[in-house]
Amino acid sequence: MKMNTSRTAAVGLVLAAGLWIGSGYLLPHEGADSHAAVRANEQAPKLFRVAVVDAMTEQHSRKLILSGRTEADRKVMTVARTSGVLTELRVRRGQAVQKGEVLAVLSDEAREAQVAQARALVTQRKAELEARRKLIETGALPKLDLVNLESQTKAAEAALSAAEAERERGIVRAPWAGVVTDVPAEIGSSAFSMAGKEIAHIIALDPMLAVVEAAERNLGGIKVGAPAEIRLVTGQKVSGRVRFVSKSAAPATRTYRVEVEIPNADGAIPDGITAEVALRMEPQLATRVSRSALTFSSAGTLGIRAVDSADAVQFVPVSVIEDDQADMWVAGIPDGTQVIVQGQDFVREGQKVDAVAASAVTAIAK
Repeated sequence: MKMNTSRTAAVGLVLAAGLWIGSGYLLPHEGADSHAAVRANEQAPKLFRVAVVDAMTEQHSRKLILSGRTEADRKVMTVARTSGVLTELRVRRGQAVQKGEVLAVLSDEAREAQVAQARALVTQRKAELEARRKLIETGALPKLDLVNLESQTKAAEAALSAAEAERERGIVRAPWAGVVTDVPAEIGSSAFSMAGKEIAHIIALDPMLAVVEAAERNLGGIKVGAPAEIRLVTGQKVSGRVRFVSKSAAPATRTYRVEVEIPNADGAIPDGITAEVALRMEPQLATRVSRSALTFSSAGTLGIRAVDSADAVQFVPVSVIEDDQADMWVAGIPDGTQVIVQGQDFVREGQKVDAVAASAVTAIAK
């Protein structure tokens, strides 16, 4: 019985040894090459993926927005040019007047009589000249008398012109078409001290001006004749053109006056209202990028991160041309640069990345 048990144990040991020896040939095992491949895979980390877009430079006109006010193109206070009493006042506040329209009339003060007297003298001198001319032509009178008579006639005509001009000074007329904004004079005021007294204030509403002050750094981009968009505080939007750019700065503010001419035939735009003027500056090369693409370097410089031909990250400093709400117009990015628009804040300069087109990333996300 014991012999059978020992024999069975010996046979089991022989079988186990045979199986162990044969396992090296029958079962697969890892070699040195396999271990090297595994180590290589463990040492090659996965590249960080970023989304990029190709930068496109183009000529861009920056929009400069300035606050100002409207201003009438012309303003004048009409005054009396001679003495007398104000007998007629034919205008009131808010009234529209045409060029040459009578605003007020002063008392005559014998001005009409002076005109009549001067006219009579001219008639007399002309009659004398014609009567004596015939005698001079026949030799009855010396030729020198003709010169004297002609001089007297011209002097009489000059006196008539002066008398008529003095009569005209008694009538106050509008120098050009406009609107009366104030009438400080009253009928019956002054006697001999009326000369120089204010009669009516007139402003011309067409064209209307939008006046703004531009800083010296923006002056070079504003040109006469350039278009402008004006938004009034009332919500009204109108278009105009730059008419004047001052060449002299205001001493207090060091800013330059800019006038934009606005058509205002119907007089709808009043004088002195707050206005916002948008001017297009001279075009310059710029690149449009999303606001989120902008970042700062470790030194605090504003710019973008891009991927070069070796798939390495590089920093490109930029200068802002215009802030267009969702997008930014910047200068300093070479045409065709692969700008990182997603993931730029998670990479550093010189780092290798896996760059894919932003359009492909958006398509996958959808």
